[in-house]
Amino acid sequence: MPRILTIIGARPQFIKASVVSRAIQQTDGIEEILLHTGQHFDANMSEIFFNQLGIPRPNIQLDIHGGSHGEMTGRMLIEIERALLEHKPDRVVVYGDTNSTLAGALAAAKLHIPVAHVEAGLRSFNMAMPEEINRILTDQISDLLLCPTDTAVKNLNNEGFANKSAKVCQVGDVMQDSALLFAENAVPPAGGDIPANFILATLHRAENTDNP
Repeated sequence: MPRILTIIGARPQFIKASVVSRAIQQTDGIEEILLHTGQHFDANMSEIFFNQLGIPRPNIQLDIHGGSHGEMTGRMLIEIERALLEHKPDRVVVYGDTNSTLAGALAAAKLHIPVAHVEAGLRSFNMAMPEEINRILTDQISDLLLCPTDTAVKNLNNEGFANKSAKVCQVGDVMQDSALLFAENAVPPAGGDIPANFILATLHRAENTDNP
């Protein structure tokens, strides 16, 4: 039976895995092992998503968080490699652009395990962002690049992927899939007075929050 090892560790990855892991579970003949690095670890950044989105409990919990980017990524690389050697997956799946993403892809590539990158090809064109470094390097060592938009495919083609052996696929936005899947479960908070028309925004990048 083909075995997929999926690596998650941060809030956006939990949301994406809620859709993709659900699809894997509904597919006969595929086994998924879920590895949680621990990059996001408190209840409001991790546990709540597993409870509310019905994500399978991780088979492997590394509890790695804190420290510098290099320290965190290095510790993850060591422990993910150990997990890959133990479970011997046929493929590794990584999401997005976090330190968990890069560590998982790098550990797999070093062991010659094929890597699928969900949300491949996205670019901010700002190399001061650690996420930009993570997503570029992850794309370079993945053999299956699952792009959410035509622009993401174009970005990869501009970087020479049209002439590489990696397979580039435009598969749509998994975050939209998640929004559609869980829309029926979204209810206003008890006692909340929410206007009929509103805009929901998140401000979590350091570039949006650390510089007045």
